Amino acid sequence: GADFGVIIDGPVRVDMAAVKARKDRISGESNTGVTKWLESMANVTIFRSHGRLTGPDTVQAGDETLRAPRIVLNVGARALVPEWRGLGEVEYLTNSSMMDVDFLPEHLVIVGGSYIGLEFAQMYRRFGSRVTVIEMAPHLIAREDDDVSGAVRAIVEAEGVDVRTDAKLVRVERRGKGVAVQLDCPGGPQEVHGSHLLIAVGRRPNTDDLGLEAAGIATDARGYIQVDDQLRTSAEGVWALGDCTGRGAFTHTSWHDYEIVAANLLDGGARTASDRIPADALYIHPPLGRAR
Repeated sequence: GADFGVIIDGPVRVDMAAVKARKDRISGESNTGVTKWLESMANVTIFRSHGRLTGPDTVQAGDETLRAPRIVLNVGARALVPEWRGLGEVEYLTNSSMMDVDFLPEHLVIVGGSYIGLEFAQMYRRFGSRVTVIEMAPHLIAREDDDVSGAVRAIVEAEGVDVRTDAKLVRVERRGKGVAVQLDCPGGPQEVHGSHLLIAVGRRPNTDDLGLEAAGIATDARGYIQVDDQLRTSAEGVWALGDCTGRGAFTHTSWHDYEIVAANLLDGGARTASDRIPADALYIHPPLGRAR
């Protein structure tokens, strides 16, 4: 158990510094391995700089100007941080910064009752934190059927997670060393006090400063790059893959996007994104798996 940060000498407890160190070691080995693999690949040049399109066939990478008849965009996404009243006055965590936590929050307040929020909720409740989940929709995992959402709620509540649904966030403010979240909801207290705040209300694509307008690449209202069934953008010779298209924020869907573009460009294929059956999982325990 000590290898995983679980201390059983006396009362069972979790050493969060050891948990984070193990996580850092595993993810670091993966990152280093992929980096070395790319660096050793023939005919591949890596530019570690901000890339921006300056035309449909031109990318500015730092001080370098690169031109190519084919450009592939795979810029990913990040946590969506809404403009809530008072948010600028408090410290908060996202799915990324949460991975740097090496201590046990006394009371973790999570805004967002879907995949990321629920996974961290059960995880930290099992570590020993008090946890409250706040969801604006009438039930958890809003896109799921009511009976599925109800079963997931029963699972996490049985472990001591406090769940507030149909709760609209009105304001957040600093309260002592912690945070207070004010709610508009039909039942229960209208204010939740916690030691730490985790925002898990969705994702936004990393397309803000990509120069898409200069290349004539269309996006939707949320900034996701619009692509056709073969992942071609509105600009000739430019494709987009992965999270930035809004067609699936998963490693396996990004990998499948690559397979589609590679097969069509290099092997004369005619593969399409609509051919796949999307599958995903909510990694609570027991997990929820779904093929759509």
